[in-house]
Amino acid sequence: MAPITHLECSKCGQSLSADVPQTVCPKDGGVLYARYDLAAIRKSVSPTGLRGRTCSMWRYAELLPDAEPVSLGEGFTPMLVSREYAKVFIKDEGLNPTGSFKARGLSAAVTMAKHFGLKKLAIPSAGNAAGALAAYAAAAGLEAHIFMPKDVPMANRIESEYYGAHVTLVEGLISDCARMVAERKEREGWFDVSTLREPYRVEGKKTMGYEVAEQLGWRLPQGIIYPTGGGVGLIGMWKAFDEMEQLGWIGPERPEMISVQSAGCAPIVKAWDEGTNTSEMWPNAATNASGLRVPKAYGDYIILEILRKSGGVALAVTDDEIMDALERWAQVEGIFAAPEGAAALAAYRKLRANEFFSAEDKVVLFNTGTGLKYLDTLEGEKSAQRKLPTSRQIAGIIGPY
Repeated sequence: MAPITHLECSKCGQSLSADVPQTVCPKDGGVLYARYDLAAIRKSVSPTGLRGRTCSMWRYAELLPDAEPVSLGEGFTPMLVSREYAKVFIKDEGLNPTGSFKARGLSAAVTMAKHFGLKKLAIPSAGNAAGALAAYAAAAGLEAHIFMPKDVPMANRIESEYYGAHVTLVEGLISDCARMVAERKEREGWFDVSTLREPYRVEGKKTMGYEVAEQLGWRLPQGIIYPTGGGVGLIGMWKAFDEMEQLGWIGPERPEMISVQSAGCAPIVKAWDEGTNTSEMWPNAATNASGLRVPKAYGDYIILEILRKSGGVALAVTDDEIMDALERWAQVEGIFAAPEGAAALAAYRKLRANEFFSAEDKVVLFNTGTGLKYLDTLEGEKSAQRKLPTSRQIAGIIGPY
């Protein structure tokens, strides 16, 4: 591994020490990026040198923080060739530990928390990040304090509790959960590992970019479609592409980055359509894709800049389109995707229909998690269509055994 030389503010460029825990830039609140001596790393590792390494995200150790990893085997997920579209690949993040891409970011964040001697971590979560923090905190012997909306999928709550986390269910959205963490963290002695409020979740998520390049023979696709709530993965991949170019592993080419959101919560799409540099808080956010129910992303200014630089676009899909895509992937591809992941297929369909992408364009769709985490949500959808009671309603009728 290579030591981080410094942390750099994404807004003002200020350098901060990487030798102590950091949150955001004290000057302007900008997201902090970990920086490495890429010229030195270029001399010591090459793409061919990765062969035979561990099949986890830590195969890119030189490009990750120099600390003993807290790992559960996250990363290096399959890049599946679509059975329906000749040039489409599906990056299946549902095969990560705890069933989603959140494992990558929380593995890196918890690794550094343990490295710095932190004891108590707190997070607001729309669902999957909660389970990931709980699992990695358990593996590291740290306390996890989790705040999530009371209507998150049942699996997210149950797994967090089983991992031993302290779980608080909140009447409201992830933004309300974030407010509660912010109000209590100093008094409780918690370190906040919220989305983009510390530098290392980006480092874990950027490994998706390295994997896309490696699994496609170090030639980037024409497009990447990424379901966007907080957008850490999109930001991380863009950082990875920049690092890989400096390492000489790829050229200046970049994929068109596509941010897909739910029509019921689409602040990035609205900002994109209006040509603004930041988004507004989305009122009355509502969608079955709980991970996309983020009224305002902290790194919205970065996401929108990436879309512009890459020649990409932001677009919204409806919950009906998401559910239809979820069933299609299951029945044609054999992939039981999370609703957020299925949004990528719904977006690709639209982009093919309006000729943004052609049949010859190589495009990677990200399934960000497994549908197994959403069984109660999906059962509710099916029961509503058929006008049948859900298992929860049945349990309420017949009572306990």
